[in-house]
Amino acid sequence: MTFLHFALLGGAAFVAVPIILHLVMRRKPRHLEFPALRFIKQRESANKRRLQLRHLLLLCCRSAAIALLALALSRPSIRASGTFGDQESPVAAALVFDTSPRMQYRQQNKSRLEVAQETAQWLLPQLPADSEVAVLDAHSGLGAFAVDVAAARSRIDHLDTSAVSQPLAAACADALQLLADSAKTRKELYVFTDLTRPSWSTAGAQALAKQLKASPEVGVYVVDVGAHDPQNFGLANVRLSGQLLTKNSPLRIQCDLVHIGPAAERTVELFLIEDDGQSPRKEVKRGQVTAKAAENQSQQLEFRLGALPPGMHQGFLQIAGQDGLAGDDRAYFSVQVRPAWKVLIAAPKKAADYAWCLSEALRVLGYAECEIISLDDLSRRALDTFAAVYVLDPHPLPPSAWQQLSAYASGGGGVAIFLGHNATPIDSFNDAAAQDLLPGKLVRQWRAPDDSVYLAPDDLEHPILANFKAVATSVPWKSLPVYRFWQLGPLQETAAVVAAYSNRRPAIIEKPLGKGRVITMTTPISDPANDENSWNWIPTGEDSWPFLILTDGMLHDLVGSGESRLNYLAGQSAVLHLPPEQSHAMFSVTTPHGDLLRQAVDEKQQVLMVAATETVGNYQARAGGGESRVDLGFSVNLPAEASQLDRVSDKDLKAVFGDTPFQLAHSREEINRKVNLGRVGRELYPFLLVLLVLVLAVEQLLSNRFYGNDRGQESAARAGRSPARAAGNRSAVGKPAGDSLAAPAR
Repeated sequence: MTFLHFALLGGAAFVAVPIILHLVMRRKPRHLEFPALRFIKQRESANKRRLQLRHLLLLCCRSAAIALLALALSRPSIRASGTFGDQESPVAAALVFDTSPRMQYRQQNKSRLEVAQETAQWLLPQLPADSEVAVLDAHSGLGAFAVDVAAARSRIDHLDTSAVSQPLAAACADALQLLADSAKTRKELYVFTDLTRPSWSTAGAQALAKQLKASPEVGVYVVDVGAHDPQNFGLANVRLSGQLLTKNSPLRIQCDLVHIGPAAERTVELFLIEDDGQSPRKEVKRGQVTAKAAENQSQQLEFRLGALPPGMHQGFLQIAGQDGLAGDDRAYFSVQVRPAWKVLIAAPKKAADYAWCLSEALRVLGYAECEIISLDDLSRRALDTFAAVYVLDPHPLPPSAWQQLSAYASGGGGVAIFLGHNATPIDSFNDAAAQDLLPGKLVRQWRAPDDSVYLAPDDLEHPILANFKAVATSVPWKSLPVYRFWQLGPLQETAAVVAAYSNRRPAIIEKPLGKGRVITMTTPISDPANDENSWNWIPTGEDSWPFLILTDGMLHDLVGSGESRLNYLAGQSAVLHLPPEQSHAMFSVTTPHGDLLRQAVDEKQQVLMVAATETVGNYQARAGGGESRVDLGFSVNLPAEASQLDRVSDKDLKAVFGDTPFQLAHSREEINRKVNLGRVGRELYPFLLVLLVLVLAVEQLLSNRFYGNDRGQESAARAGRSPARAAGNRSAVGKPAGDSLAAPAR
């Protein structure tokens, strides 16, 4: 408990005044002699006890009134948080600002960050003189105390939102660490936030709660600057059919239209950026989609572009019109189109017959230029010029052929092996040279006379199967039975099953080898449709379109297009794989704001790494000129939670702060009230005044009752006294002391 005017508490000493008055002004009894009647003596004792009780009650009431008055004037209060001391003593204050992209949300022509800045500027003069102030944000992390208030004001004015922000729990932990280093006795933490859920994730909450528990002297104030009932449309989770395409590949772009608020309609436009390296970049509209969103419902949008010419292509999706949060109205993308991949298909004699299904599927896809050779000629071909090598239904190969394929894969190539009729005897496939490529040893042929065995992949996350996600429930695997396949022994540690058969035996296995990879399928794809001894109907069934999707995914996985990532989230380091023929050691990187960065190439890994990706938009990377010029690029987008404006609950806030009490304020008036409660405590002055009035009322009631009764009884006694009784009384005067009655004092 603290007192605003501690000196006035000395007024409680005046409690002695009514006690002294009662002792000094007490009336002395008059001695009247009466006949020695026993009942009069008894009456005397009863009157004394009654009068003593009355005087004690009145004494207590009057003493309590004076004590309460002195206590009320001293302004006592009960503290809720903070340390004992004068309200105006200097404090160490840390101001933490949420600078996530969500703070750009505008309402009443002000962003949430602008409201936070104005509130903080108002708060600075409210702090006691000589206070220390530190300004921190959710992006930069650790800060320092400002030199003076003017420096703190300048720091607040220059705050800006950032696409890369840590949870506020972590920023508060940094602020507590800074406050712990301050010599000030009283410390205060102010958090300016819109109270959106992503900012208050539980990441770092446990560490914050532990720090707060160890720092009970810190008063915590959460200042709510958020918008109630926000309305917003945003674009999130951009997905491309491929980031590295060939010249004949179509581009499919999908994204989520995130919506919060009542039902509404929005148009989303697709733009491609044309850049010839000489004239200014030009944005060309290539399509649009109008979507009707129900209340608080999101939906998926899809755009398609025809075959793009070779080169780097960048663009963006844009919501037409404006809404409260402009930062998520655009989503950017980058793709690189290269010439068709050169693919080598090696098969037994009559290789064209073996390779017909695969080569036809690749021709339809349009991604590859196929060359078909006999397995006997494989050792005489240089493989470095091919993006991938397919080995169909191989017969026993000499160790040199296996070693050639192994060296090709180790150097970064992709090899696909389809085991079939010709894999006998199995000893050749189980020796060391073959096992460098294969995922395990061949055991036997598994036969299924009925249609009970078929491909049954469980997980569609692998790049080979990713394209099946959109049609996962409609793939007719059961109509494409597998009658025979090779059963393998225990798989090698580095091998992973991509897809299994319905009897859970491995069907497609991937094994990394050096910089490349090897894919093994335990059943062939080379049997003709009219062959009664066909091992499966996967490529030749009546409804065999899944084979086309499977071929597409396998080719992209073999050539490593999935590793050529050109689209990132803010804060992630961009890694661009450079073409083997490039010889530049330095690139110029242009940011979305037009700034130029000089970035060196990692010549050992043959990659260009860009770590400064905090700005959302399209980046360009260029080196050289003329025929040796290299144009690269990548895109950076906001994470999906940037569009989540739902507010955190009080329960979630308590989970972040743990058992430490905190004050939540929604306006400047509440800040004043909450800070006063934290520094001084809850004042008891009004409650003491009410109690004082009640005590005075009780004292007045008792005094009127007691004294009124005494005066009434005395008047009645005087009015009803007879002459004989008076004479009797007079005759009693002068009797011995034992016959006298002490009249009580009033």
